[in-house]
Amino acid sequence: MRTNFHTHSTWCDGANTPAEMAAAAREKGFSALGFSSHLAIPFDDGCAIATTEKARAYVADVRRVAAAHAGAMLVLCGAEADYVPGVAVPDRTRHAALGLDYLIGSVHYVKAPDGALVPVDHTPEKLRAGIAAHFGGDAEAYVRAYFAQERDMAAQFDFDVVGHPDLVRKFNAKHPLFDENAAWYREEVERTADALAASGKIVEVNTGAISRGWLDDAYPSPAFRAALRARGARFVLSSDAHAAEALDCAFDRFGNAEAYCAPVWALGGEA
Repeated sequence: MRTNFHTHSTWCDGANTPAEMAAAAREKGFSALGFSSHLAIPFDDGCAIATTEKARAYVADVRRVAAAHAGAMLVLCGAEADYVPGVAVPDRTRHAALGLDYLIGSVHYVKAPDGALVPVDHTPEKLRAGIAAHFGGDAEAYVRAYFAQERDMAAQFDFDVVGHPDLVRKFNAKHPLFDENAAWYREEVERTADALAASGKIVEVNTGAISRGWLDDAYPSPAFRAALRARGARFVLSSDAHAAEALDCAFDRFGNAEAYCAPVWALGGEA
């Protein structure tokens, strides 16, 4: 069953409308497509749904697309909600009025000790500047804070899928900031694998960094996936597509790399 539940559109920072994304997915032979626009990230810069009115219009648009493909391809409406301590939480109760099919929880901003929010995946330049200004130039402290935020998110809130759990790696291949083989980093991965597996949430294998040219690998890394697998975590494959051509990015490579689960919402049940 070819599916993708991490999909962005022109409702947030995607290049194509939901109708265009669904048409492309159907051409590619998908049996199910889920939309997951960004909700309530800290800054209203056009890349997220920032108002209740816009969120309701987004849901209505996706439901219209779902009706157009009924019987041929399942189209679902979810969201990707950020966790920023004291600012935003990915919790089902927070968005219950929207009637979403599922919720992805992600960390895109790390809260520094001084309260500043450092963007994880905006640009390498902004990341370096943020680490210099708010972590005293200590990349290890920044990475540890990122993973601590991931663990807190998984343990505290009611959502379905953990989004790109080591997004902190995004720029590290082309703009190295830390050693992924260092003992402290491996320790953070193991601790985070413990927390994600204990939460019972599904972890996505996300190919988005491949389509955007930053990595030749998925999130989480092979070592992280192995640690999660050893703890009994469940996986779902996603492309984090921001354009129609990326909907099945590297699916031929990663489609058989794990034993993926069939989320209840993909089978027509309730999330």
